[in-house]
Amino acid sequence: MTENDLTYAIRKGIFDVYNTLGSGLLESVYEKALIIELESQGLEVKSQFAISVIYKEIDLGIAFRGDILVEDQIIVEVKSVVELLPIHHKQLLNYLKLANLHLGLLVNFNCTEINKNIVRIINGY
Repeated sequence: MTENDLTYAIRKGIFDVYNTLGSGLLESVYEKALIIELESQGLEVKSQFAISVIYKEIDLGIAFRGDILVEDQIIVEVKSVVELLPIHHKQLLNYLKLANLHLGLLVNFNCTEINKNIVRIINGY
């Protein structure tokens, strides 16, 4: 599946979750519901996956936790905040760099228009 195909499938899952649950719930609720949606589409999904920090080829023994990894290609970071801030964008970009991945989606479910709260983040390597 191409990145565009995966992105389309993920966006479909996001819209289904948002249309069913609405806004204002905890991030963990949206994360679990989105995992159910993505798996129902036959996608391989990892949740709360470890992202190691390597410094000068040395594993620092410190790992961050990404929310969702789809098909080992796309990171989805789930938020439920008043508004997405630049730090949220930077967090996902850092995760992409650390995981050596190209594409991530940042989604904020605490909104009135979900289509305006899905951000595509690209790691230029």
